Amino acid sequence: MATNLAEKYSNPGPRYTSYPTIPSWSADGVTQDQWKEAMVKGFNDSNDTTGISLYIHIPYCENYCYFCGCNAHRTQDHAFEDPYVDALLKEWQMYLDVFPGKLNVKEMHIGGGTPTFLSPENLIRLVESMYKDVNRLDDYMFSFETNPRSTTREHLEALYSVGFRRMSFGIQDFDPIVQEEINRPQSFELVKEKVDIAREIGFTSINFDLVYGLPKQTLATITDTIDKVMQLRPDRLAFYAYGHNPHMYEGQRRFKEEDLPVGAVKQELYDKGRAMLESIGYHEIGMDHFALEGDTLYEAAKSRTLHRNFMGYTENTTQMMLALGASSISDTWYAFAQNERSDKKYIEAINEGRFPILRGHLLTDEDLVLRRHILNLMCRQETSWADPKLYTEELDVAKFRLEDMQNDGIVELFDNGVRVTEEGIPFLRNICMAFDARLWRSDSLSKAYNVSRDIQKEYIEKARQAKLAEVKG
Repeated sequence: MATNLAEKYSNPGPRYTSYPTIPSWSADGVTQDQWKEAMVKGFNDSNDTTGISLYIHIPYCENYCYFCGCNAHRTQDHAFEDPYVDALLKEWQMYLDVFPGKLNVKEMHIGGGTPTFLSPENLIRLVESMYKDVNRLDDYMFSFETNPRSTTREHLEALYSVGFRRMSFGIQDFDPIVQEEINRPQSFELVKEKVDIAREIGFTSINFDLVYGLPKQTLATITDTIDKVMQLRPDRLAFYAYGHNPHMYEGQRRFKEEDLPVGAVKQELYDKGRAMLESIGYHEIGMDHFALEGDTLYEAAKSRTLHRNFMGYTENTTQMMLALGASSISDTWYAFAQNERSDKKYIEAINEGRFPILRGHLLTDEDLVLRRHILNLMCRQETSWADPKLYTEELDVAKFRLEDMQNDGIVELFDNGVRVTEEGIPFLRNICMAFDARLWRSDSLSKAYNVSRDIQKEYIEKARQAKLAEVKG
C-alpha cells in the first residue's frame, strides 16, 4: 500500500519554506519603499516578543558538487572575500537605518555556498561588526553550514569564539562511488576528524545533511551510509530527496538517467534510511528531518512550537527573518524579497545604496491566511479554520482537493480543519499543495507540478454547490 501511495503522489511539489512560493513572485512584486514599510511593520509586530532571525549567504565554493542546486560562485580566488564581507556589512547598515529601534536577535545562520570559504579572520570581522548594534536574546542560537574538506580547526575556534554552538556538515553520502559521481569526495575518517574537533571545542549541536536519490545509490550504499552516521551520532539530521533538474543546473547534466533511482526504488532508499534511524532513537520531525530525544528540535516538535522558514525547520519561532548576501531571501511575514543572485550584481546594488531586490511579493489577505495553514501543516501536521480570522473561501475548495487523500488514509477531514495521519507524513508536500491557491490558478505552475486544470474546475464547482446548499439549509 505504501509503495502504491508513493507512486501515486510522486509528482514534484514545493518544499513550502514560504507561501506563496518563489515562482509566484515577480521582479516588480515589491518596491524599495514597500519593502521598507513591510520591514517596519514586521519589526513593530515581533521584535519585542519573538525577536528576529538572521541568515547570511556566502556564495563561494572552491569545488563543484554536481548534484547541487544552491546558488554558488565556484572559485579558488579568495580575493573575493573582503569586498563581499564589506558589502554584507553595508547591507546590514541599510537594514539598521530602517528600523525604529534596536533589533533583538534570536538566531543567526550562515549558509552557502561554503561559509568557511571565508578566512577565520573575516568570519570574526563579519559577526563582531554585526553584533555592535543589536541585542542577543538570552536563548539565542547561532549556527553555520560547513564542508568537512575546507573547514579547519581555526575556522571552528573562530566561530565558537563569537557565539556559534551549532553546525551542519554537508555529508550527502559516504559511499566513494556515489561521491565520485557527484564530485564530493570526503572520507568517513575526514568527517569523523572534524566532528571530533567540533565536539572537543565545545559545539553542543551537530547536524548532518544527507541526500537520497543520487546517482549510483542503492539499498546497500544507503545502509552503509546510515551505519556510518550511527557511529558519529549527530544530534539531528536532514534526509532530503535529490531534485533532478538538469534544465536548471549544469552539473546535473553529467548524470546518466539510468544511474538515478526513481519512483518506488527511490522511495525504498528513504524507507530504509528512515527505519534504520528510528531503530537507534531518531525521531522524524516534520518533513525530511530527524532528531534525537533531548535535541531542541525534537522538544519543539513535541511541545508543538516547531517553526519553519527559509532555513528549514527550527525551534525558534520568529515572525521576521532578515537575510543578507547574494540570492538570500528575507521575510517580514507581510512581504518577501530575494536579493540578486549574482554576487557581482549584489555588490553593485549595495554600493549604489539600494536594497538589491531581484524579486519579491507583498502578501494579500488570502495569502496570509493560507500561509498560516500551510505552516501549521508543515510543523504540526494539522490545522483548523474554526476561527473566522483564519478562514478564506479558498479553504472550501481545498477540502475537495483533499477528499482523495482522505480516501487513501493520509489525511482526516473535519468541518473546519484537517489532520495528517502518520501514513500521510511522507506526503506533506502533496497535502500542502491542496492549499496552494496560486499553484492551482497558474497555468505555468499547475503544469510544472502536474496539476489538472480540469479537475480544478470540478473542485471549484463542488465548493460552490456546497456553499449554496449550506445557505439554503
